[in-house]
Order: sequence, then C-alpha cells, then structure tokens
Amino acid sequence: MYAVNYHRAASVADAVKLLESGDAKLLSGGMTLIPAMKTRLAAPSDLVDLSHIGELKGIEVSGSTITIGAGTTHYDVARDEKLKSACPALAHMASLIGDPAVRYRGTIGGSIANNDPAADYPAALLALDAKIVTNKREIAAATFFKGLFETALEDGEIVTAVTFTAPSKAAYEKFRNPASRYAIVGVFVAKGAEGVRVAVTGAGDDGVFRSKEIEAALASNFDAAALSGMKVPANNLMSDIHASADYRANLIVVMAKRAVAAANA
Repeated sequence: MYAVNYHRAASVADAVKLLESGDAKLLSGGMTLIPAMKTRLAAPSDLVDLSHIGELKGIEVSGSTITIGAGTTHYDVARDEKLKSACPALAHMASLIGDPAVRYRGTIGGSIANNDPAADYPAALLALDAKIVTNKREIAAATFFKGLFETALEDGEIVTAVTFTAPSKAAYEKFRNPASRYAIVGVFVAKGAEGVRVAVTGAGDDGVFRSKEIEAALASNFDAAALSGMKVPANNLMSDIHASADYRANLIVVMAKRAVAAANA
C-alpha cells in the first residue's frame, strides 16, 4: 500500500464535496478497490468512505415498487423479508454473491458502479428494467451499463439507490467460478407487464447484455421447453481461461432454462 488520505463522509452532499480532493475515489464495500490498491493497480490520493451514510441504506417496498439504497449490503438484500416476498429472485441472487465476508461488506451500489463484467447485479437490474438513482438524476439500467467497468456516471455523481417494479415471475441462475464465485455465465429472467426480459452477465465481451433470442422464444411461451434446441450466437462472447465463447453460448441457454423453470416453480 501507499499513503492515502481517508475521509469518512457524513452525508451524500459531504461525499460530493470531498470528491473534489485530489484524485479521490469513493469507497463503499471496498471489495474491488482495496485489492486494486494493494496491488498498485489503483492509486487514488484520497478515499471517501460512504459506508457510514445512513440515507444510503435500507430497502423499501411500496406496493409493487421496490427501492434499495445503494449502501445496502448483499447480506441485507439476501435476508430482507419484504424483498423476499416482493422479489425473491433478487434476494436469492444476492445470497449467491461471493462468500460471507463479501456479502457482509459489499454493497449493491458499489457493485453496479464498478460494473464488473461478471458481476450479478447488472444482469438483475437490466432484466428488471430498473432505474439507477444518483444525487443528480435517474438513469435507466439500459443506458447505465456502458461496457466493461464503464457506466454512465459522471464526475461528482454518486449512486444513491436503485428502484424497479416487482415482476410477476423472475429467477436467476449462474454457472460460477468455484474460486471467485463470479459468474462464468449468469442469466436473470423476469416476466412483467411489459413482457419478458432476459439479461446475461459473465459472457459478453462488452459486459452485461439482453438476449433478444431467448426473450423472443419466451414471449409467447414462458416455459423452459420453449428453449429446447435453441442456440445463441457465440460472436461477441468472451473467451478466457475459464471458458470459450462457444461454451458460454451453450451455458447461456442452459442457465436460461434453469432460470425459467425456477421462476415457474
């Protein structure tokens, strides 16, 4: 590590002001930033800690509208009874993230702001047609996630919450790396008033994306059988030491079938 100035923000407004200090970075759970700093892949002059800001935490369910504060941990998302009732798929997904240490410290806002191409929340929010709320505006998930580790956030903009309408049916399934538990392929399926949305993480060479082929197949028949024999194109999918593009293409269909079966269970 190296010398760094630490700031504990008392409010979102305070955090915005502190961000003006040198090359400052926001710290939420620190699941990505701290390891990057330890290996000198990141070297901010200042850290602005958001973890003590109460207004960023909590889950609210009002009718069919669900709002989750950006500082809410994966553990709290997984355990919240209101969320389990309104959108059990999201609570279940949060329970699959990392290990207990990661779930107790990592936050939904930190995850989506980092936008790791194998993270779980981007697929969920894209499939749920969520809005990402910041201190300046609301951004549709479809335009928020821009590419690998890239979002629509501007300088001085902080994620404060996410909000979405609870789907009638939803589920998430992932084929995970046994060591990191990141998704080699993860598929979130959601059926709501606007139709079926299917989002894929861990596979795209440009990050999270919607699978139009699977959505079309499920539009008229929301059943795993509707995906029998389906193949999705391997172009624009990543190949790495964990899986080839062709293998990921096959896994997308397999995970989608499992997700639909779980959503209908």
